[in-house]
Amino acid sequence: MLNQTSLNISMKTDSNLSYLRELNIALGVLAPVWPAIIFLGLVSNTTNILVFIKAGLKDSVTILLLSLSLSDACFLILITPTVSRFIIIHFAPSWVWAVDHTIIHTLFYWPAFTFYDYSSYISLFLGVTRCACVAVPLHFKSTFTKRRTVVGVVCLFCLAVLIHLPVLTIFSIGWRKDPVTNVSIPVAVVSGRQTMVKINDLLNRNTLPWISFITMIGCVALLSFKLFQASKIRSLPASGDKTAAKTDHDNKLSSKDVRVVQSVVLVCSIFIIAQLPALLYSTIRVVNPEFDHGGRLVNLFGIFANVSLTCSLLNATVNIFVYYNYNSKYRSIFRTFLSL
Repeated sequence: MLNQTSLNISMKTDSNLSYLRELNIALGVLAPVWPAIIFLGLVSNTTNILVFIKAGLKDSVTILLLSLSLSDACFLILITPTVSRFIIIHFAPSWVWAVDHTIIHTLFYWPAFTFYDYSSYISLFLGVTRCACVAVPLHFKSTFTKRRTVVGVVCLFCLAVLIHLPVLTIFSIGWRKDPVTNVSIPVAVVSGRQTMVKINDLLNRNTLPWISFITMIGCVALLSFKLFQASKIRSLPASGDKTAAKTDHDNKLSSKDVRVVQSVVLVCSIFIIAQLPALLYSTIRVVNPEFDHGGRLVNLFGIFANVSLTCSLLNATVNIFVYYNYNSKYRSIFRTFLSL
């Protein structure tokens, strides 16, 4: 019995060491680019916010894109302490911390991903509303007004906070006396972590993300089909058949509508690509407990976790390139800012 217990402890220790080795390898490759991505993301989202405010919130799409930029900026700001802790522990292991360094990780990590998930809900709202307006314009063209869009954005934020309460409420600040210096230092206190994290994994890392992911793929497919259909209609010669002409007119998208749909498709596609690693490792983690800290597949878990974080940072950063290429008004105001 004692030998079996010793063997289990030894296997767990080896697994933890393996995880740390994989974590170090992943951090060695990915960590150097994280500060650059965060910096670029903060600059790009600040630019987006200024441009959209300057353009005026005259339609639902602009309101949603502004909300998305604000949420992405909040995510990048809140995730910075966690990323900084990873980098310091990896590149400066002898760093002397003024406070318990787990505070830096735990107190900011879940609020950061609350905003990240909020961004995903905004992207989903954007994709679904554009699908409705393009697929059934007569019914939905005037449905998504500015006021209703603002109400929707506020409701989505409340929903994001509400469903993250299990992990937002398990951490608090306590005090512990340092035996060496005999000085009390602040530490992170965790209560009910195991249960709350399981709830969060099932709800916020699997069920809702998969629903959003599948819905988003459907939106992108439908919008892409409408773009293809619009391009074919534009290339057809004028027809003398009144019925056919009326059908063509009903399916035709204006140049402005085409650019809006193209930008929405790209924003949603970026979300789909960035979300895939997180979905895969979160689902495998629930199905196979070995794919986790201390498990047999901890090597893959360490790699997926860091790749997922990198994709999350990129997802909150690169939308500026979409807006610049497919929004002439954005491009004009952006160039005005550059000339100041």
